[in-house]
Amino acid sequence: MEDPYSVSSPRRILSLSKKRRATVSFLDADERTSGFGVSGEHGPKPSEVYGFVGSITTVITTVIFLVWAYVPEDWLHSIGISYYPSRHWALTVPAYFMATVVLALGFYIGLNFMSTPSPTSLNIIFDEFSREPLSSVPSVDGDEQPIESISDIGINKINYLMFNNVN
Repeated sequence: MEDPYSVSSPRRILSLSKKRRATVSFLDADERTSGFGVSGEHGPKPSEVYGFVGSITTVITTVIFLVWAYVPEDWLHSIGISYYPSRHWALTVPAYFMATVVLALGFYIGLNFMSTPSPTSLNIIFDEFSREPLSSVPSVDGDEQPIESISDIGINKINYLMFNNVN
């Protein structure tokens, strides 16, 4: 029979039974199988390996690009490198990439402007999630009023508060 005072969760195990002391275990699923978990095996997690390999690959690729773009052709031929793409692409690819990013941002901003309703549209005041305020319950003998439920403030009340000269 299951202990009625234990919490069953995939992230932790907590037991508060009177038979034994309370224990808490915070092992992830991947720690139970591959890390320092129950199995006793040691070693890096796959995400750590992928991060390490990715960072090393990025550094090596950057060094190769910079050597290709800036080292004179005579030096490359002297160390035996004779086939490589035209240096024209060292400027063209980053320029195309930057232009693509700028155009994508401009397209995204323009798409947002196109999908936003005009300032005179009633869709900016009311939508399918609008909620009218409930009638408030008057307080009796100085009792505290309960907190009102969430609702929208009517445009007439906003106009009254903003544009009436209350001194």
